[in-house]
Amino acid sequence: MYGHQRAGLFPSNFPQFLASGDGALIRDVDGREFVDFLLGYGPMVLGYQNRVVEEAAQRQRELADCQNAPSARMVELAELMVDMVDHAQWAYFAKNGTDATTTALTIARAATGRAKILVERASYHGAAPWCTPGTAGISAADRANIRYFDYNDLPSLRAAFDEADDDLAGVIITPFKHNDGVDQELIDPAFARELRATCDRKGAVLILDDVRCGMRLEMGSSWANLDVQPDLSVWGKAISNGYPVSAILGRDSLRDAAATIFSTGTFWFAAVPMAAAIATIQELRAIDGVRLQRRAGDRLRAGLVAQAQAHGFDVSYTGPSQMPYLRFHDDPEHQLSFAFSAAALDNGVYLHPRHNWFVSTAHTDAVIDRALEGTDRAFATLAAKS
Repeated sequence: MYGHQRAGLFPSNFPQFLASGDGALIRDVDGREFVDFLLGYGPMVLGYQNRVVEEAAQRQRELADCQNAPSARMVELAELMVDMVDHAQWAYFAKNGTDATTTALTIARAATGRAKILVERASYHGAAPWCTPGTAGISAADRANIRYFDYNDLPSLRAAFDEADDDLAGVIITPFKHNDGVDQELIDPAFARELRATCDRKGAVLILDDVRCGMRLEMGSSWANLDVQPDLSVWGKAISNGYPVSAILGRDSLRDAAATIFSTGTFWFAAVPMAAAIATIQELRAIDGVRLQRRAGDRLRAGLVAQAQAHGFDVSYTGPSQMPYLRFHDDPEHQLSFAFSAAALDNGVYLHPRHNWFVSTAHTDAVIDRALEGTDRAFATLAAKS
């Protein structure tokens, strides 16, 4: 197995193959059932087999999916997303997050005629050579035009701007720091404002990588509540509740640049995923999905923090409630995190030991309470061994 879904990255009791999902529950090929807080690494914002999304996908499937040209669903989805996101005047669709982030960089370079891109150190933006966390098969030339800064560190950001000098095409950044295995960190508004102002002054393109966070923190961009707007934003995961589609949204000033690049794929224009995305966005709006995710996440946070304290564990619980991450203090090698995830799985709860978690609108009070029963037993198992 390869990539981020190989079971070797998890404790040994985690399944390599899953059989089915329903709401917030998943089952492996051996028939074990778990409350899922990874959700396919984020896409299942409405839960598995959501009726509204699956019916929309099936209606389109009965017409056509992959054809010689896109269906009208492409226009409908573009209009829906542009209407939803304040900084957007056009949409450009792809298949997954790496497609979208890489296309956004290409647009920034086409618009500016420059090469260098600033990237937060250790941030994840996909699996292309310019950004993949693995280094096997990657040459120095693949990253020759990438410069790095530290999240919320203004001196580091200023130094990166200076290093790029007059060859700066753009900056790509996540809405908040959600790097693997470390505490999550919300954006400092002052950092975001200076980032925006410096991009304006230098004529660089500000790209917000909302692939992981989009439609979880806000229905508009995840910086909708900041007085900061990006020039481009990239979307994936939750926008289609598990169907393969991603998007780049941009300002009108970048429309011509987006039209000049050549970025495409055989399946990029498939209609079924776009129909699923339309249904997902409409359903999230209809049920106030962000509020439901936040409510479920708040319930999970309160329960886990209380359990950790009751069992004598010192933990950090960081990030938005919709996308939390629990880390044990004095656990630099993540041994306690792995032991806790293994014990939780034995008690019916699927938690990643290093990646942030996700909640969905399908995580009802009853589902959260069921999960907390399992995590309480997991904490007790850990305490008995320590």
